Amino acid sequence: MFDIGFTELVLIAVVSLLVIGPERLPGAIRTGGAWLHRIKRGFNDIRQEVEQELHNDSVLQELRKTRDEIKAGVASAEQEFKEDMAAVNRPSGDDADAGEDAAAGTERGKTPAGGQDPSTP
Repeated sequence: MFDIGFTELVLIAVVSLLVIGPERLPGAIRTGGAWLHRIKRGFNDIRQEVEQELHNDSVLQELRKTRDEIKAGVASAEQEFKEDMAAVNRPSGDDADAGEDAAAGTERGKTPAGGQDPSTP
């Protein structure tokens, strides 16, 4: 991040020793270290929150995708069900005649087209 070499660090130490003085320099270094630690901790907290939000966003996107897939599946199943119900409710030529014959045969005491008497289990 910073390109500070050994000579720059020595220069900073000498200038701070001259400006602050030898009595207050250890306390100033401790205070600077504490502030640096707080700044690092703050940046780490922010980074963790951003990563958490990104993770939550990806989970939310997955849930939305799954919801859309489920909705599509339900819609197709509903369409198939409606088509099947329409086919069952719609009388076709051959099926309607067979159904009428079977109904008439059971009404007169005859066995239906399947050959079994509906009264026997």
